[in-house]
Amino acid sequence: MKLHWQIMIAIVIAVLVGLLTSPEGYFYQVFSFVGTLFLNALKMVIVPLIMASIISSMASLNQGDNLGRLGLKTLGYYVTTSLIAILIGLTIVNITTPGMVDGAPAGELLNLHADTAELESSLTKVEGRGGKDLVDIFIRMIPTNIISAAAEGQMLGLIFFSLLFGFFMGRVEGRRGEVLRDFWRGVSKTMVLITQFILKFAPIGIFALIAKTVSATGFDAFAPMLVFLLTVMAALAVHAFVALPILLKFVAGVSPLKQLTVMSPAILMAFSTASSSATLPLTMECVKKRAGVSRKTASFVLPLGATVNMDGTALYECVAAMFIAQAYGIELGLVTQFTIVLVALLTSIGVAGIPAASLVAITVILSAIGLPLEAIGLLLVTDRVLDMLRTAVNVYSDACGTVIIARSEGEAWVLSSEQDHDITKPGDD
Repeated sequence: MKLHWQIMIAIVIAVLVGLLTSPEGYFYQVFSFVGTLFLNALKMVIVPLIMASIISSMASLNQGDNLGRLGLKTLGYYVTTSLIAILIGLTIVNITTPGMVDGAPAGELLNLHADTAELESSLTKVEGRGGKDLVDIFIRMIPTNIISAAAEGQMLGLIFFSLLFGFFMGRVEGRRGEVLRDFWRGVSKTMVLITQFILKFAPIGIFALIAKTVSATGFDAFAPMLVFLLTVMAALAVHAFVALPILLKFVAGVSPLKQLTVMSPAILMAFSTASSSATLPLTMECVKKRAGVSRKTASFVLPLGATVNMDGTALYECVAAMFIAQAYGIELGLVTQFTIVLVALLTSIGVAGIPAASLVAITVILSAIGLPLEAIGLLLVTDRVLDMLRTAVNVYSDACGTVIIARSEGEAWVLSSEQDHDITKPGDD
């Protein structure tokens, strides 16, 4: 049975069991123990997983001529659209405030009870900041001791170091460079396997976390989760049906409706599989044979996009972090929200290709701004549906980027009225 079905069944059973138990009972303590073990296991892999993933990704981007004109255009598009997606999510979540119920934080309804000292520490970190503290974000990006930064969970500095290390590692020539790259690829692969192993226990961990919440609150916890679900869906819709069409129309000069039509097979597959990588072959076929993009452009832009361009994921990470902060009653100032935007942008580039990327990335964001991690289990209640939606947005953004870059490279026939949109015919490469 596939993991997402196991998780769905675990959620249903957890709700039923939670309704039959009480917070004073023995089982509640068992749920708390098992849930804590699962969250600790996720925390354990964060630092090595983040470092290895980003370093190996940056090194691979720096090979050959990948950072030439086409590469710069591609990375520029991906950073721009990810930033737009994050800002859309940030705007909408500030309007809907899913972490608030009747003007009060939803923490009690969601059974979030962080340790008092931990919550006070979080409040100290994220409240009462002004514009003058903006410079501190950039200072923290360059840690004086990378080992200390890793031990203390200073993720911003760790990510910056990993990006820098990976970039220059890709420039080391000869056997030394190959040994370095092979080592970090091996570490990355090992950490992915460890993460996959931990995720095999996800149904058990999620069962414990949901059962604990339902046992303490009943169905009250699902009201804010529904608002959170609708908030993410609305933000994804704005990005897919407003922001990306504007870029297609005014930057590439093509019809957004035609682009949506030719990419519909790939979008539907992305939605059903919730996997950008699994959809990549069909995405390339649609882009080349239905939109008319050359093999050279499609073969470079799309595989890179499947690795680093995750608009929907970055948007989701931002909304989730804000939702959790609201639920704790912590008001995030402009500086802290800027930190969320920056970390969401960096993690969406470096962590996109790993299993449960959004879960790991949200953990990184919460650590970076000093929020408790106990609410992460609740996000998994709605994660499957949102995973399907954000994957569809990720794939559509990749396709839009390919068309925009192809047009900028002089491929004037792309999405023209003469283009034959038949995916079954061999394309003109």
